Amino acid sequence: MKTKYIFVTGGVISGVGKGITVASLGRLLKSRGYKVTIQKMDPYINVDPGTINPCQHGEVFVTDDGAQTDLDLGHYERFIDENLTVSNSVTTGKIYWSVLNNEREGAYDGATVQVIPHITNEIKNRIYTVAASGNLPDVVITEIGGTVGDIESTPFLEAIRQVATDKGRENVMYIHVTPMVEGCGELKTKPTQHSVKTLLSLGIQPAVLVLRSTCEIPSDVSEKIANFCNVRREDVITCMTAKSLYAVPLMLEEQGLANVVCHHLGLENPVPDLEEWRKMVEKIVSGSDSTPITIGVVGRYAVMPDAYLSLMEALRHAGFNTGVNVNVRLIQSEEVTSDSAEQLLCDCSGIVVTDSRGNSAMNYAVAKGVPFLGVGMGLGSNPKTAGLSACKLSEGSLSRQIYGEELIHERHSNNVENISNLENPVLAGLSPDGNLVEIVELPQNIHPWFVAVRFRPEFKSRPNRPHPLFTAFVKKMLEGR
Repeated sequence: MKTKYIFVTGGVISGVGKGITVASLGRLLKSRGYKVTIQKMDPYINVDPGTINPCQHGEVFVTDDGAQTDLDLGHYERFIDENLTVSNSVTTGKIYWSVLNNEREGAYDGATVQVIPHITNEIKNRIYTVAASGNLPDVVITEIGGTVGDIESTPFLEAIRQVATDKGRENVMYIHVTPMVEGCGELKTKPTQHSVKTLLSLGIQPAVLVLRSTCEIPSDVSEKIANFCNVRREDVITCMTAKSLYAVPLMLEEQGLANVVCHHLGLENPVPDLEEWRKMVEKIVSGSDSTPITIGVVGRYAVMPDAYLSLMEALRHAGFNTGVNVNVRLIQSEEVTSDSAEQLLCDCSGIVVTDSRGNSAMNYAVAKGVPFLGVGMGLGSNPKTAGLSACKLSEGSLSRQIYGEELIHERHSNNVENISNLENPVLAGLSPDGNLVEIVELPQNIHPWFVAVRFRPEFKSRPNRPHPLFTAFVKKMLEGR
């Protein structure tokens, strides 16, 4: 079959939930037997988020091949359970960098370089590269970051408009996500109407509208939006706030999102296999009434929850797969001192530290025997390339017991903090050449559960397949209750 292209845009406000909508649609199409990949296009001029303060843009998610990407790629991987690559993350910075290098090398034969066609062609090339890579996906879903109407998004919108001409309109569709705004005691349709009008002025007619809401949307409101935005009534989908992110695919399945997508793209629409996902969500929802434990996550960017999104999700994965209701408490590392540690951490069943400024929290965990996990931390300042690397686990170590194998592969980020003032460390994991310390432990006769790793295990955790380190960490906390 020919590759199908779905483009998802957002309107009215940022943070409306495009990423979860895109990830959920990917899960629904995959459950129907289609090979799916998801791509994020961000309009900011940075080459990647690696140099952006996490307090502004959230965590930097790292892929197997070392790409530093937007946090939405973490959502994509967790929902569709596929490892993405550098090709799945595109920014304005990457586009202009490539075009300018081509111009310097004479690739355009002396032509005047312009937004159209050079920038838009480069954007389309990134889309088609993803379609031709890996396992040759049946469907490529591309999320356009930002909001329709932003000046930065204009080249991306023009490029995706052209894709329909390049690949055939029967193989391309557009989905627009907008919030339902409440005013004077009623839901207002005008923000959505004006947002769609902006898209239409750019030559893009959305086939499906996804309306984000905190409540049910009356049928007459959906009918009005359908009429004014030139879509079928069944193409107006409600996406309400759910108890769990992982319940959103099931909600959108009930709303018929995948059905209308298959209709518009001429795809067969077999009965989806969502049984495993449904059982997982039932476990998550029922887990909210199970044993509660509080885990303190100590880091320098704790004022921004999205800065530790994958870490918090990995802890929750371990929790609901262990029958525990994990409550994550973010704590600024600078606030934890030798004097304040007791007050801030005394009711935490476990402590996670993400940077060297959390040494006071680490010392408290050691002194009190509280289960401790350090992520992105190691001994020494040896440089490490971002991406997937091997680690050889020492015989008899706690880590070897947890993983159940000698050689493991984990993702690293470029930012590695150093542990200080740690006495009697056990070098539990080394790089295969023995030159780099990857895992540090304390002997179990000194501390019941202390593991600090140089890599970022949270990036490989999945809701239906939690990472073993986090599972062992949570289980250890249960033993002490």
